[in-house]
Amino acid sequence: MAGAMLAVCTAFAQAHQEAAAPASGPNPLADKVRAANSRFVDVKAATAEGYAPIPCASGITGGAMGIHYVNGQYLKDDKIDIARPEAVMYEPMADGTLKLVAVEYITSKGPASLDGQLFNFNSAPNRYGLGEFYELHVWAWKGNPTGTFADMNPKVSCEHAMAPSQ
Repeated sequence: MAGAMLAVCTAFAQAHQEAAAPASGPNPLADKVRAANSRFVDVKAATAEGYAPIPCASGITGGAMGIHYVNGQYLKDDKIDIARPEAVMYEPMADGTLKLVAVEYITSKGPASLDGQLFNFNSAPNRYGLGEFYELHVWAWKGNPTGTFADMNPKVSCEHAMAPSQ
């Protein structure tokens, strides 16, 4: 009985520690991304730097990426710069605000990597209407149970995204 109680308490303590862990967990690249891009916590910083929104992206099996604010100039230059992500991603909240959750690096030159983390390849045609490209999502502000670099995050929702006419 005491052993079972100890196991339950240990599991509870571990779950509590995981819930209190930083958004990205112990991930040096996510930490660097967060340090280089925390200015985007306020969406006004993104728009001031030339980022423009595209509709909220949800996954067909659940989860979402959120609303991408994309910088067209960075998209064209094919450079990978930790402080100049091609897209900044926000989750729309019930009160109408946008919460920074991740950034995305995109290049057509590859194979590509950032600090040793390989980008994912997207062939053409694709849902974005782009040619072939390489991309890397970094969930530096909202933990992602499917991985720091996964495309979709099951903890993100487009539920509160405004319709385009609003």
